[in-house]
Amino acid sequence: MKAQTFLPQDYRPAEDEPFMNERQLEYFRRKLEAWKQELLSQSAETLEGLQDSARAVPDLADRASEETDRALELRTRDRQRKLVSKIDAALRRIETGDFGYCEMTGEPISLRRLDARPIATMTLEAQERHERKERVHRDD
Repeated sequence: MKAQTFLPQDYRPAEDEPFMNERQLEYFRRKLEAWKQELLSQSAETLEGLQDSARAVPDLADRASEETDRALELRTRDRQRKLVSKIDAALRRIETGDFGYCEMTGEPISLRRLDARPIATMTLEAQERHERKERVHRDD
């Protein structure tokens, strides 16, 4: 088992340190795991809430409103489920040493982008090119 890297409470990755050093990797690993735990606990709360609200509502308007709320909640949880799988993929990239590098160009992804979106797999420029290409093909 790998020894845990010491990380000060107020640590933030900096551009003047070696890219994806042990401290940066540990910082992002902890950030991703905390995000995942938050999503999983929210999902558990949703399940409890849905079980509690599974009651017969006699008024049609109230029932429709409750079903709409439930559908919206389930859509949100589905998005979060997909997000958890992206977090798991990012954690695997940390383990394999691929984290922080663009999957298209191999260039380092900026620390600011990774801090804002630690599941990012492309540099901002590569992501923009990818989205432009998607839009062009979608319009065909």
